[in-house]
Amino acid sequence: MGWMLRRVAAVLACMLAGAAAAHWLSQRFGAPPWASLLGAGLGVALAAGFDALLGQRLVHWLRGEQQGPAPRDGGLWGELGYRIERAIRLRERATAHERDRLAQFLSAIEASPNGVMLLDADDQIVWCNHMAAEHFGLDPQRDLRQRITNLVRMPAFVEHLQAGDFDHAIVLPQVRDKATLSVAVRGYGEAMKLVLSQDITERERAETMRRDFVANVSHEIRTPLTVLAGFIETLRDLPLAEAERQRVLDLMAQQARRMDTLVGDLLTLAQLESSPPPPNDQWVPVARLLEVVETDARTLSAGRHELRVGAAGAAEVAGSETELLSALANLVSNAVRYTPPGGRVEVLWHARPDGAGELLVQDTGIGIAKEHLARLTERFYRVDGSRSRESGGTGLGLSIVKHVVQRHGGELQVHSEPGQGSRFCIVLPAWRVRGLQRPEG
Repeated sequence: MGWMLRRVAAVLACMLAGAAAAHWLSQRFGAPPWASLLGAGLGVALAAGFDALLGQRLVHWLRGEQQGPAPRDGGLWGELGYRIERAIRLRERATAHERDRLAQFLSAIEASPNGVMLLDADDQIVWCNHMAAEHFGLDPQRDLRQRITNLVRMPAFVEHLQAGDFDHAIVLPQVRDKATLSVAVRGYGEAMKLVLSQDITERERAETMRRDFVANVSHEIRTPLTVLAGFIETLRDLPLAEAERQRVLDLMAQQARRMDTLVGDLLTLAQLESSPPPPNDQWVPVARLLEVVETDARTLSAGRHELRVGAAGAAEVAGSETELLSALANLVSNAVRYTPPGGRVEVLWHARPDGAGELLVQDTGIGIAKEHLARLTERFYRVDGSRSRESGGTGLGLSIVKHVVQRHGGELQVHSEPGQGSRFCIVLPAWRVRGLQRPEG
């Protein structure tokens, strides 16, 4: 209340000063008695004019951008200016804080791997992050305030958006670059919509692979089981000569071995997918790998092929000896099985100029057509199913090789032509190779 007392006192002082001045003039120059009232009125008018000037200064500051401080006049207008300026600064700080929080929130949404898009009541785009723009082929700036149904014309999406039933997400296949999107729409505010999109291409592919894998495993296991069941029924119901009986038992043992090999390969794949990465500080001599593989190859070939195994010198590779042997043995086994008698199979080690190392398995076998090369490492993929089963293959060997190579940070390179043989090369990175002073190939 101090400013009010000062204001009243100032007005009274001006009024008394005006009345006193008028009284003095009336005494000196003979002015009429009511001149004192006129002087008092003039004093009040002067005070009111000065007060209006101060108020005008505050109004001028308010009409501007309020960048500087408000007028610091005393009295009512000074108090009003201080209070107003304080309220404005508090509002500005609150607005800046909310703006920062909004920017952080939008930045977090922008970093999301999922698409987020805001639509107004007319289905016009208010905002979208870069992932939503990528999913639907939009421009985050140019397409603002555009109706989404004019830009995204997929019938399933438009029908879902216009139906208003947003309890369940919809799946949009073949959206862009053959991607599959899961799109969920949620209502909020006054008829506004939040569109959430997620690329589920890999998930759908993985689910398809899982279904195919289960179907393939079931088929691969059912075949020998069916054969075994048939042979058992034959042995039980038919009187067989000793020679026929022995042949049936041999075939049953063959099918049992096939099923055992299949289960073993499945367990190997499961172990590769669930076990920790191979060590990078356990060094395995390459010469030892080649020696073991050579023994297995000669046993499998039984003298029907020309085998050549190169020297590795002092070269060593870091990783799992068991896994590397498994990968190399699968490649050599395939080379022997698919190379006709009299053909040549080579297992070599090469050191690259960049310090990387190559484990090379090449043959002069039947070869592989170009259209099959990209799918060779898929589980149960066979170039020739009947020939593969006759040779004892499970269709999992190259999948095991691929997993082992990837776990060691390497690369599997395949070159083959029908009738010209095949060349499989396991390339191991330089940081997994040492002792290349005497490489041979």
